[in-house]
Amino acid sequence: MTDFHQPSASEDARPVSVSARLGRLQFHRSGKFRVLQLADIQDGPKVSKDTIRLIEASLDAARPDIVIFTGNQIAGYDDAYSATFRKRRWDTSASEPVNERRMARTRAKVRDCIAMFLQPLIERGVPFAVTYGNHDFQCGLDTAELDAIYREFPGCLNPQITVDDDGHIRPCTMPLSGVPDTQILPCEPGMFALPVMDPDRARNALGLVMLNSGDYAREGGYGTPSEQALQFLRDVPAWMGTQSMVFQHMPLPQYYDVLKEAPANAAGAMQGYRTHESEYYVIDESKILPGGYLGEGVSCPDQDSGEFSILRDSGGYCGVVAGHDHRNGFVGLLDDVMLVATPTCGFGSYGPAAAQRATRLFEFDIRHPHNPRTQLLEFGELVGKPSSRKAYTFAMEGRSGAGAPSDEVNLLKKPGLLAGVAAALKKI
Repeated sequence: MTDFHQPSASEDARPVSVSARLGRLQFHRSGKFRVLQLADIQDGPKVSKDTIRLIEASLDAARPDIVIFTGNQIAGYDDAYSATFRKRRWDTSASEPVNERRMARTRAKVRDCIAMFLQPLIERGVPFAVTYGNHDFQCGLDTAELDAIYREFPGCLNPQITVDDDGHIRPCTMPLSGVPDTQILPCEPGMFALPVMDPDRARNALGLVMLNSGDYAREGGYGTPSEQALQFLRDVPAWMGTQSMVFQHMPLPQYYDVLKEAPANAAGAMQGYRTHESEYYVIDESKILPGGYLGEGVSCPDQDSGEFSILRDSGGYCGVVAGHDHRNGFVGLLDDVMLVATPTCGFGSYGPAAAQRATRLFEFDIRHPHNPRTQLLEFGELVGKPSSRKAYTFAMEGRSGAGAPSDEVNLLKKPGLLAGVAAALKKI
């Protein structure tokens, strides 16, 4: 594997990530900073070839400073993990205890899976950060064990948690991350804050927060962030000194507030999930940027944890980015907080048509660092046709959209001419 700190033999051998070249997450002299989000790879030990092709093409097109994985990288329910499978974290119904030999086999398979989808990042010298979803742990490994496996690979920013003499968690650095000068504020495995400095390294201009949004609720449906996670969100703004964007797996209940109810037979109407199952929804074009689409109901927790109130009322956050809903791709604004839904980038589970599986690029500008431009980088445009002959029966049969794809800005082709998200949303 490539060592990020190996001397470059040529100009072309330098890391793709400008931040990795500089040794710290920071805005470039050009005033830009780029994040590539990968949502819901959700595959077994042998990751789909087309998933890898999409990751490679996205890295080459976007040249991000950092890649953020927002959960369900591992399809923990895959048959390969049947010997150690846990349907729920509290599941103790196994007929016999899981022995260490079986756990060792699962670790090896999970490591193989992670190695496959990380290899394009390692080859290009792009740092990465990881949080978790509702399927990662089902393989039988908890988030601490998964964190430890990710840290075996160069570029990982998931920190080891260290505690001082007073019992407080200390900020730390990750020397092999490619950005060794970046201070990291840890909380729990898969949950930490990363500052992004201005071009002069004089101040933090932006924060990136990985949040473990929970998996399942004992009473049914999806879970919510822990009280420790919510307290972490309250504490981060004072430490960061600027606004942050939160990256997590599960969408918030407030995502329904940027949709609008519609008759069940309306074009593109999607049935809501659980507590919203008696209603049907379409995109609210007055609240969502052009090009956004709805391919399924928002699968959020039944209960409102209070997370959105923290994001809105603290003044310390500009937005929240989620995956989980494989067929949804939109950017909305609610009470000055961006709500972003990103579809699956994987070919190992359900999702939209192959051409619409995508990664998401965020481009931040130092002139307005909390109002990023964003767009989906779709397989059909970047790669073309899938290599597999698999019939993608989960193609999106209906799209409830706010505008045609031609209305979208293109961050890859005309970066100097783009209007920012904030400017567009202010017209709403």
